[in-house]
Amino acid sequence: MFRRSKLLVAALAAAAVTLAGCADNGGNEPADTGAQSAGFPVTVGAVTVDQRPERIVSLAPVATEMLFEIGAGPQVVAVDDMSNFPADAPRTDLSGYQPNVEAIAAKSPDLVVTTGDPNDLIAQLTKLKIPVYLAPAAVTLDDTYRQLAELGQLTGRVDEAGDTVTRMQDEITKLTRDLPKRTAPLTYYYELDTTYYSVTSTTFAGTVFAMAGLESIADASDADGAAGGYPQLSQETIIKADPDFIFLADTKCCGQSAATVAQRPGWSTMSAVRDGRVVELDDDIASRWGPRTVDLLRVVIDAVTKVPA
Repeated sequence: MFRRSKLLVAALAAAAVTLAGCADNGGNEPADTGAQSAGFPVTVGAVTVDQRPERIVSLAPVATEMLFEIGAGPQVVAVDDMSNFPADAPRTDLSGYQPNVEAIAAKSPDLVVTTGDPNDLIAQLTKLKIPVYLAPAAVTLDDTYRQLAELGQLTGRVDEAGDTVTRMQDEITKLTRDLPKRTAPLTYYYELDTTYYSVTSTTFAGTVFAMAGLESIADASDADGAAGGYPQLSQETIIKADPDFIFLADTKCCGQSAATVAQRPGWSTMSAVRDGRVVELDDDIASRWGPRTVDLLRVVIDAVTKVPA
């Protein structure tokens, strides 16, 4: 989903899109071709599908994860080049950042799912009478739940989508209900890349961390919202704030780890480094607002519960 530094932040603030995978199946039909026409046509917002789509193209990793999670995987014929989960998704060289309308249309899709609208993608596909569902970057988990439900409607997977939302809600309730009570929230620095871009509590990641009773040290650096919730911090600011936790969302992209953080000038003096509270996240899970958000919260809460109240 991310390209780092300034482009990363722009993608996050607008509509973020982020090795194994099956080859493009070209004109082959999806494995599950059973017609489920009941309930169609379906209209969600400005999108109408006349019958259950059987040739879905996903142009964003989070959309791919959602589609497969709700059981619509057999209906997906192509996903973008950044969709690396699940491993059996039909990954192609299609780009969600710089979409090629002709290449997308060549897949003969009856539904395209995207998280952004670069180069008037939606208008171009609409001219070709290809339905497009836009799932912009979520701000809260309610946005995630809504997108799952709407994809369930559009793909004929209403029950499966409902089950996914219920499972997520139940797991989050279980994870958060026994959190230790604290007089003040623990603080954290969330690292997007090695140029010290971070997230505030107003972002999707920030709302997830807040569920674990955490507060971002980046909040003060974007009090006016000018950075869209993704300010760039200085090393001096981070060291002075001395957060209780450091969460690294750049382990894959930038090779960062607790060991590399400890080697940074001045960072070894920070309590999070000294006390072993540098948490290495999976970049992909940390940057997507789909079903695996529960996995992110689980890692965060596991770290938090190790700190005495």
